Amino acid sequence: MLASVPWSDATAFTRGTHLGLPLVSWGIAPRDLVATRRQLRAMGLRPNGQEPVAYLYFYCRRAGKKVFAELFLISKSAPHRPATPAQHTAIAKANLAKRICRTCGRDAGYVVPLETRQCTDCWLAEQSTPEPMAA
Repeated sequence: MLASVPWSDATAFTRGTHLGLPLVSWGIAPRDLVATRRQLRAMGLRPNGQEPVAYLYFYCRRAGKKVFAELFLISKSAPHRPATPAQHTAIAKANLAKRICRTCGRDAGYVVPLETRQCTDCWLAEQSTPEPMAA
């Protein structure tokens, strides 16, 4: 189906509409003019508050269903904002909390498993300790 699209003055092939916007299938949308959020992020860009201009759809074999992704104009996108020093500090604190062993209280130097929240040394010591006999 030929329809007018925001990224071109001419009509382009679409698969109809989805939520009032052109619907394009995988491989039809021009990669140099429109992109999904993830593609913009990979380019170091963000949508900059613009509304999507079309929807991309494809069949995801893993999920077993059709997936719809918003497409944005690359020309109207803005550079991605870098994280502030306060955000970097908050991320560092959150990552540190994931590395603290609940038994010895030390920084393990790696993210301790969620199941045990123990470093390897404490977990091995706990596993080798014999269980007390019940009377």
